[in-house]
Amino acid sequence: MRVLIIEDDELLGDGITQVLTSRGFEVEWRRDARSGEEALQYLEFDSVILDLNLPDRPGMGVLQRWRKRGDTTPVLVLTARSEVHDRVFALDMGADDYLIKPFDVDELCARINALHRRNQGCFSTGMSIGGLTVNPESRTVLLENRSVELSGREFDILYMLVENQGRVLTRQSLEEAVYGWSRSVASNAIEVHIHHLRRKLGGGLIRTVRGVGYIIEKTT
Repeated sequence: MRVLIIEDDELLGDGITQVLTSRGFEVEWRRDARSGEEALQYLEFDSVILDLNLPDRPGMGVLQRWRKRGDTTPVLVLTARSEVHDRVFALDMGADDYLIKPFDVDELCARINALHRRNQGCFSTGMSIGGLTVNPESRTVLLENRSVELSGREFDILYMLVENQGRVLTRQSLEEAVYGWSRSVASNAIEVHIHHLRRKLGGGLIRTVRGVGYIIEKTT
């Protein structure tokens, strides 16, 4: 999967590039809006990671121009702005997703993968692990062909774990994904949701890695 990063912060841009490259992405990193627009005009990408605070042009204006000329490449916006109206405006201007700094790299990778699947229309059948099927398009869960009712946040946590099966996700990364824009979160909120998931899906699916987080093991 080929990803264009438009980010002027050297430390952040280098960090994202290294992480994505280590996980199999092909990365093109541009440090300003002008060179980023040139890259998108002449090269093909599966998704774009766009910082809104660029040194030469506002990232929001860049995004709006892309959409006006008919470019449908999925765009994940990075910004320190956390107000609701900022998020709504970015999505209205054509952003496909929105991630607030600071963020967890596991969540960034998961969101990029989700954008790619959405763009490729890969949500119809869902993801299966053993007798469990999770469909993010319809937000439904089947266990041994039986429907399981989950709350919205329970589903979000399960989906992240299934999407990243074989990888430990920290409590913080799950918390940021589920409560990213909430003002306050109970310290044991994720543990409570995990407890409910285990009660509904069985205790053996989600494993606790003590002191680190949670994992759903890959099936062979």
